Amino acid sequence: MYTTVQFIHSWWAYLVVIMLIIASFNAIIGTVTKKEYGATNFRIALFTLIVSHIQLLIGLLLYFIAPYFRMFGEVGMGGVMKDSTLRLYNVEHPLIMILAIVLITVGYSKHKKKLTSTPKFKTLAIFYTLALILVLSRIPWSAWF
Repeated sequence: MYTTVQFIHSWWAYLVVIMLIIASFNAIIGTVTKKEYGATNFRIALFTLIVSHIQLLIGLLLYFIAPYFRMFGEVGMGGVMKDSTLRLYNVEHPLIMILAIVLITVGYSKHKKKLTSTPKFKTLAIFYTLALILVLSRIPWSAWF
């Protein structure tokens, strides 16, 4: 089960990163060019929110069935924090990814309350770009390629 969930989590991450890139650039371009916010822009933002939340659920399942999680019981928190690989998989990656999804969720919620196009795009640009930076900073690149 672990390898199946890990496989899904790894491949779904490509979709999340692609959607975050598309949504961030769409919002930045919309802010800079002052274009009208339309249904396509709404769908891009919503789809990014949905795929990131699905990734969160897959990631939480993976977290609790992964062999790295059992290391807490074997070496304790001090041992996890001393080992860079264990620290990445048990602390840094989950924490930063949850923070990124919180930013996506807050940005999406805030942008819906704006009445005009420029503030909508600006809100999405800020929150989604910050989330993209966080996601890219904590992807375990050595395991991903």
